[in-house]
Amino acid sequence: MSLGTQSRSPAVDAEAGRRVPPWVLVFGAVFVCSWAGNQFSPMLLLYKEAEHYSAGTVTSFLGVYVAGLAPALIIAGAVSDHVGRRVPMFWAVCFGLTGSVLLALGELGSVPIYLGRLVSGATVGTAMAVGTTWLKELSGKPYDSGADTGAGARRASLAFTLGSALGALVAGSIAQWGPWPEVVPYVIHVAVTLPFLWLVRRPPETCFPGADRPPLRTRMTVPSARHRRFLRVVVVCGPWLFVACGLSYGYLPVLLGDAAGGLGLAYATTLSVIALVSGAVIQPVAKRIDSSSSARGIVVSLATLTVGMLVMMTAVATGQLVIGAAASVVFGAGFGIGLVSGLLEVQRIAPAADLAKLTGVFYAVAYLGFAVPTVLAALTPPFTTIELLTALVVLLIISTLVVLVSYRKHLPASGS
Repeated sequence: MSLGTQSRSPAVDAEAGRRVPPWVLVFGAVFVCSWAGNQFSPMLLLYKEAEHYSAGTVTSFLGVYVAGLAPALIIAGAVSDHVGRRVPMFWAVCFGLTGSVLLALGELGSVPIYLGRLVSGATVGTAMAVGTTWLKELSGKPYDSGADTGAGARRASLAFTLGSALGALVAGSIAQWGPWPEVVPYVIHVAVTLPFLWLVRRPPETCFPGADRPPLRTRMTVPSARHRRFLRVVVVCGPWLFVACGLSYGYLPVLLGDAAGGLGLAYATTLSVIALVSGAVIQPVAKRIDSSSSARGIVVSLATLTVGMLVMMTAVATGQLVIGAAASVVFGAGFGIGLVSGLLEVQRIAPAADLAKLTGVFYAVAYLGFAVPTVLAALTPPFTTIELLTALVVLLIISTLVVLVSYRKHLPASGS
């Protein structure tokens, strides 16, 4: 089947997707791409211990991931509006495979790891910007008549969280107990992902740019990113979602490393899975919390993350692994509510022509939160961890108050 977008009409594509709900295949593609991005997280301690990389080098492995992620989030949405959804998602799957192959060669030195992380970032960025939009478009008529208006956002969020959770679980378990821990996790991901080189070409195309489509450079602009609702509600919340992720399964396992003893890798994996599964399980509740007439879902998310921060402070102060796990549960719940509500806000704000691009901007803003653990580590000393976490609690409260100011203001129906 051609990857092109010009040969099939929406009616024909709807008929082609009748046997298997077409959104399921896109869900699977986003799932394996998310797996590609997060399988590396529990491996950091392994690389530090087995390959004797410095803390600075390990941190740079994380940084180069963002270098691949951020441009892909911004560019892929515009490209998909220009050529359709199918082509960019196919390349996202290809990037995921390439990244895992490169990471499997990590025993040869740091260069394959850097390249693998860079490509993995491009994988997740493309899948988040394009896959989220494609899922939204397939979660409605004529492709899925039974879906409600929030189904697309929930499915995209669920694919991301479950893929990230399973990637961390598989890689972390093998790193702790399995054979060839620097190779086998990536081989498993390659095996799971390979079928999607074909499967991702099966869902119906939903974007059919006309012959008079504007140049790609023009499509790179995102007018809806200037919408006051986006700037004063969504952007304020976005980074905190991945602050929670970074703290939960990137920073907290390091802080409790002495308490975990020889099971540090297993504990890091456990926290990652707990947070992401909690984020997935909460999503049916997140749907009911979200409101099209207020920022209720965003406020509940920020309040939950504030509680998570307080629980994390308790875990750090006491050195209790169980309390650390409880913090991950709360962080995951806040993340899940915020991700669903944020995507629904984006879908209400953006016109069809802007949806993929604004989704990319939302994820790009949200992923900025991953930098916070690195900043905290750099500031310790002169500040203590408790002092820095207290500062984050204060900033979270301020962010919540900022959102409350625009709680019912600047709704899309009322203009920007």
